[in-house]
Amino acid sequence: MTSAATPPGLARFNALEEPAALAVLHETCASTAWARRLLAGRPYATADDLYAASDTAMGGLGAADLREAMAGHPPIGRPRPGDPASAREQSGMTAAPDRLKAEMLELNLAYQERFGHVFLVCATGRTGEQLRDALTERMGNTPERERETVRTELGRINRIRLARLVDED
Repeated sequence: MTSAATPPGLARFNALEEPAALAVLHETCASTAWARRLLAGRPYATADDLYAASDTAMGGLGAADLREAMAGHPPIGRPRPGDPASAREQSGMTAAPDRLKAEMLELNLAYQERFGHVFLVCATGRTGEQLRDALTERMGNTPERERETVRTELGRINRIRLARLVDED
């Protein structure tokens, strides 16, 4: 059910046919389980309802679902070509000096070797130095703690992306 207070982007999302809605959700998060849970909750009356459903779905993802979600994210400092969301979210690395970009490449590789997946962080609004510092700090996490940190970061990214969807005119 929608009302006059329902943001236009949310109303459009609620009205999408299932395959189109699933595609939109998959652009937000590569986890099929997450997308299906959000799809099952439609229609959303408010943006906060959608965000709460996203948080709940993220909390319920198993290890394989988290791996699937992470696979949709390129390494920090190397946004996926032709992906405006990736480039926008990682804009803090765009103006970073070459020395910092090279350092991030090395740190990303060390992180992937340690944890077996891409370093995932909500990069929106962070400078290259802040991203480097976050990566360096998280290298000391246990795999279990890092998995939960990744879950939290994915939730933040999903909320930002969902807000863009909701706010679209």
